[in-house]
Amino acid sequence: MAKQDYYELLGVSREASPDEIKKAYRKKAVEFHPDKHKGDKAMEEKFKEVSEAYEVLKDADKKAAYDRYGHAAFEQGGAGMRGGGGGGFHDPFDIFREVFGGSAFDDFFGGGGGGSQSSQGGSDLRYDIEISLVDAYKGVEKEVSYRTAVTCTHCSGSGAEPGSRVITCPTCGGSGRVISSRGFFQVQQTCPTCNGAGRVPEKRCSVCNGDGRVVKNKTVKIRVPAGIATGQKLRSAGNGEAGIMGGPAGDLYVVVHVKEHNIFERHGDDLYCDVPIKFTLAALGGTIEVPTLSNASGRVSLKIPAGTQNGTVFKLRDRGMPSLRGGTKGNQFARVHIEVPKKLKGDQRELLEQFAKVSGDAENPVEESFWDKAKKIFD
Repeated sequence: MAKQDYYELLGVSREASPDEIKKAYRKKAVEFHPDKHKGDKAMEEKFKEVSEAYEVLKDADKKAAYDRYGHAAFEQGGAGMRGGGGGGFHDPFDIFREVFGGSAFDDFFGGGGGGSQSSQGGSDLRYDIEISLVDAYKGVEKEVSYRTAVTCTHCSGSGAEPGSRVITCPTCGGSGRVISSRGFFQVQQTCPTCNGAGRVPEKRCSVCNGDGRVVKNKTVKIRVPAGIATGQKLRSAGNGEAGIMGGPAGDLYVVVHVKEHNIFERHGDDLYCDVPIKFTLAALGGTIEVPTLSNASGRVSLKIPAGTQNGTVFKLRDRGMPSLRGGTKGNQFARVHIEVPKKLKGDQRELLEQFAKVSGDAENPVEESFWDKAKKIFD
């Protein structure tokens, strides 16, 4: 019986693009899919035919040979075959997998293979801790306690009662998957007996019931490095959940949160603080002590020049947070706020009034430069 033209089978023209050919095959494959026509041999053959057509037309070399020689190109010794090979048709399900997606095909129709999973790794865990800014500056060691699955000591994680063995799963034969038929196709699923492990205890552990692990409280020490910031994670390898039946343990990830400080504000590795000073000190100049994290005393001297204005920021080099990369530190910035006395005693007021007269502040308390700027607004 003569074969039908491949282009006619897919319903496309000879000038169709690869995407148009693929789209046409997808439509035909769904139309003639054996699952939609259970037991219908004619539909099964039709499905194979359109798959054969797509296998040829999707390949540029095979398509060129077919366009020149037709079906003869793929017959034994055909003029279009290189090296005299026979048969251009392969398993239609390879094509179906390519068009509809390998993972989706394998999950539903049982492809993908995969050997036995002799054990399953444990999950990673997250733990949040809160530390002070001082601890973040110096570095600190913290103990964290949490409940998690740990290796069963009764069976040493094997899942088997001591004295018994771990054997190949009798249901899946060690593959970790079982196959069931659904019409024309075979469906592959995780083995319900061993849950994909491929092995089962000959006699389940009386403590963990064959899981190889039990849930308990666990405490580990975490070293928090100097310079750490909020949101950064520390990894403690192997301190997550224990694996199933001796599988590798997951990791513990500790997320750090640095509490706000009542004096310092942090921006990256730099620290900022506000320092109040008397208005006389701002006018005359002098030396003050400001708080710092950079030494044991918690104080450092800062020189205030005469005539310092409110809001002036002074930089204290290398007195900020240490860098996580090591070797360097940020800076500390001190912003001064000039305090004005709310109440003046008699002699204080008298002396200040004398100063105002001498300096001319009593007659024109607002600087001329301010009024010059203000006039420009209205001009």
